[in-house]
Amino acid sequence: MITRLSHHTVYVLDQDRAKEFYIDKLGFELRNDVSMAGDGFEGAGQGFRWLTVSPPEQPDVEFVLADCRMGHSPENADEIRALVAKGALGTGVLATDDCHKTYRELSERGVVFLSEPAERPYGIEATFRDDSGNWYSLSQSVNPGE
Repeated sequence: MITRLSHHTVYVLDQDRAKEFYIDKLGFELRNDVSMAGDGFEGAGQGFRWLTVSPPEQPDVEFVLADCRMGHSPENADEIRALVAKGALGTGVLATDDCHKTYRELSERGVVFLSEPAERPYGIEATFRDDSGNWYSLSQSVNPGE
């Protein structure tokens, strides 16, 4: 039986830049930053970097900031990289108790928003992209706790 989500993969164009963005701009916390080379994870002749971050109030869910090559052939990695770079991938919804306040805070830290907070049937939402091009919905629910 599946009991919960533990990891969510986000393909990024540069892991160092992504680490900085998620920690310094979004306020996430570092969970893991290790090289998997030499541990039987070489695949196609090279290892990979296991880089994970979490929202401070949800440490049990880790965002894997993955190189587009991780687990993919060179051809597929190139296709994923192109999709990420042009902003074609949306990775999810990030919850906040106050969308307007969080929008202001993240904007001050340099997060570029695609849309300002706006009333929606489900709450208040603003959208932004990370430093690689992945987009997120920042949402405040009309029914807190949902």
